[in-house]
Amino acid sequence: MHSPPRLYGRSGELAILHGVLARLRQGDGGALVLTAPPGLGRTALLREAAAAHRPRGPVLYATAAPAERALPHSGLHALLCSAPGPRGPRPPSGLTPDALLARLRELGRERPLLVCADDAHAWDPASRTALNSAARGLGAGSRVAVLIAAHDGPTFAGLPALRLGPLDDDAAAALLDRLTGVSSGAEGFGGRAGEGFAGGVGLPSGAEGFSGGVGPSGAAEGPGRRPHRLSGGTEGLDPVVRAELLREAAGNPRLLAGLTGRLTPDQLAGRTPLPCPLPGAEGVLAAHADRLDALPAHTRALLLLAAAAQEHEPAGAGADALLLLRAGTRTGLPRDFLDGVLFGSTATEGLLQRAGSRVHFSHPLFARAVLHHAPPARRRATHELLAALLAETGGRATDPSASALSGGHPAPQGAPVRSGEGPGPTAHSGSRAASSARPVRSGDGSGPAPHSRSRATSSARPVRSGEGPEPAAHSGGHPASPYPGDGPDPTPRPGARAASSARPAHSGARPAPLPTPAAAFAEHPAPLASLVQLACGAPGPDTVLAARLEAAATSSYPHAERSSALSRAAALTAEQPLRSARFAGAAEQAALAGDPARARALLARTGAAGEHTTAPGLAPYVHGLLALRSGPAADAHEALLAAAALLGSHDPRRALDALLGAAEAAWVMGDAPGYLTAMDRIDPTPYDRAFASYRAGMRAVLAGRTEAGHALLRQCLDPAYPGDPDSADPVSRNEAAAAPAALLRAGVAALVLGEVAVACRTGARALAAVRTRGPDALLPQALEHLAYAELRAGLHAGARAHALEGLHAARRTGQPNSSVHLHAVLALAASVEGPAEACAAHCDAALAGAGPHGLAQPATLATWARARADLAA
Repeated sequence: MHSPPRLYGRSGELAILHGVLARLRQGDGGALVLTAPPGLGRTALLREAAAAHRPRGPVLYATAAPAERALPHSGLHALLCSAPGPRGPRPPSGLTPDALLARLRELGRERPLLVCADDAHAWDPASRTALNSAARGLGAGSRVAVLIAAHDGPTFAGLPALRLGPLDDDAAAALLDRLTGVSSGAEGFGGRAGEGFAGGVGLPSGAEGFSGGVGPSGAAEGPGRRPHRLSGGTEGLDPVVRAELLREAAGNPRLLAGLTGRLTPDQLAGRTPLPCPLPGAEGVLAAHADRLDALPAHTRALLLLAAAAQEHEPAGAGADALLLLRAGTRTGLPRDFLDGVLFGSTATEGLLQRAGSRVHFSHPLFARAVLHHAPPARRRATHELLAALLAETGGRATDPSASALSGGHPAPQGAPVRSGEGPGPTAHSGSRAASSARPVRSGDGSGPAPHSRSRATSSARPVRSGEGPEPAAHSGGHPASPYPGDGPDPTPRPGARAASSARPAHSGARPAPLPTPAAAFAEHPAPLASLVQLACGAPGPDTVLAARLEAAATSSYPHAERSSALSRAAALTAEQPLRSARFAGAAEQAALAGDPARARALLARTGAAGEHTTAPGLAPYVHGLLALRSGPAADAHEALLAAAALLGSHDPRRALDALLGAAEAAWVMGDAPGYLTAMDRIDPTPYDRAFASYRAGMRAVLAGRTEAGHALLRQCLDPAYPGDPDSADPVSRNEAAAAPAALLRAGVAALVLGEVAVACRTGARALAAVRTRGPDALLPQALEHLAYAELRAGLHAGARAHALEGLHAARRTGQPNSSVHLHAVLALAASVEGPAEACAAHCDAALAGAGPHGLAQPATLATWARARADLAA
């Protein structure tokens, strides 16, 4: 006996189909179109509905046969020939819509009839027209229901439609568990436990959902290998691999199964590196690209420009309409066509949608499919054209005079490109996964340079790792730092690399090919967006372009964009030591952008920590910072101490951050000697007086010299005063004082001194600094500091509001340890103002997370909150 097939994340869709079948059993028919891009489970739901109805009535079921698309009425012929019972006479070749409707009513006379037309958008035009018209004539008392599965174009516009979205995170994770050998709950009709289909899982061979389908056991039956089942279940699936598979699949179950099925057990378990790009997406991308061949040449050209123009943007940002207008004009596309699509209502088959001045694909996989489907020469020429245009305008979509380019056409917020069609960008458009046809993908989030981050202490913690004060000897950057803009500029002088930065366009790549203007790159350093476009078009390793990318990714760009640039630079680097250093740098920027899963995936590509790299200690440093936010505190403490020893000789800024992080890890464990060990290893002489006073004051307090410690800490209550008298630059001094780290340290000092009003004021300034300057990863800590200060000041409503926001930020940025601290703050607030149930829930959450990771400080606060609540009961 096979276990029943399963469906994940489709409870809402199943409920709608269940309602259709319930009305059909009562004699009332109707029609419903299931629309979705390939791989999201249209066929799975259709087959589930057919299986649920067969015990109660006849079912007609037919799917498209591409080879018969040119034969008139071939789709209807296949549909009517699927009727149960003895084979009747062959349907007439010229069946009209009225005749089809009459035939369906006849078949449903004795028992209600369910008609399932799968991939009906690929039927021959005559069959589509007849089915569409007949479906409109069904309703109350017709005893016939028609379910149509089709892509989300306008083929069956006017009929009731149910659009399938990508699987949510929980459903995708459950499906991945099943694919790798872990059984979990599923949804199906009629309350049958475990029955249904996994959005494509469990389908007979050839059904949509996976390449070839997935059988009831969960193993792939299509071409290629079967998804590997790990003997240890999720214990055997490496967390980094798990996160990367879920990210790459973007909620598409067929893609998730394809990716999983192409990995070996060692790759799934994390024992061997993942290939890059991940294999297994070819089938899904090809299915998406099938729609492109039928589109007009102008539309295909614009889609390629739109897909390429997204590559230098943050994930989910789409493409700039004005950049597309300029690029389309350069390639010879008609201006009327461009204005109609980008600023009007010209149709693009529902593939493009507009939101203000941004243009989005209706689903991220369509953009990936467009790039995957384009000939390599044309794709490279497109990237090079966009690079040249961005270089001409300094990375902006247009120059200041470009308002004339819009032709005076407004771009209403949220208006779809096809008039009256389709919703805005999907929920998953903000988590665009990397294409399997390209080496890397853009990250998400924003923030300043890596050295503007701060991990100062929480409200009850004396120090948190992060941005230390700027060493006087290195105020202009670190000579040995692997980061762009932090050391000597490796970029060749203008004009030294015409071949890489300004390759001529490939002949035949566009209808009106234009050479990439060398002057756009020679007169000024190319902006980061322009270099990213060149990297997307690079056919292989390119030493000079990789160096230019690294040098351009300076602190003026958000962390996510810097991470993307560095990872692309690493992909273009042939030398393994430098390649590892650039991947480690990209991982640090991803972590600062609040994307720890991406950071871990990038770290996995560096090799063994500290091995074969031009930046020793960088990878262990990033590992330690990630552990500080999401792992055992003891692991973070030791990892950061080891990283500081490796970094100290060539990267004092990160060495300082590592020691501050190690001190924080010791504090949350309640390890005073470990805290003092980390702080003792910091040499305060290169730093400003406020930091030296903070370090000395905290050491004195923990050593029992309270009076001396308090005197020192009072010197750093206001980061702007007293200023460093040795600094000749008051502007730089004030900017350093306004940095999040300095403000958070001042807030900690105020709490140690019992100056809660000062702590609240400084905490609010620190939060404002993080919101405006970043990094995203520091937001949970800033909110935690402020919430605890407000709690100490008796401002319970404000403390609860800030702690709840911090909890959401911690979950969004993947920082479970920060969540533990915030649950403890919320427990304390609820212990004062109630309700008791909230206090108990937050206590349970804090203690459950604190125990495994050795977080003694929030565990103590949660226990205190529970005791207060018990006393008040």
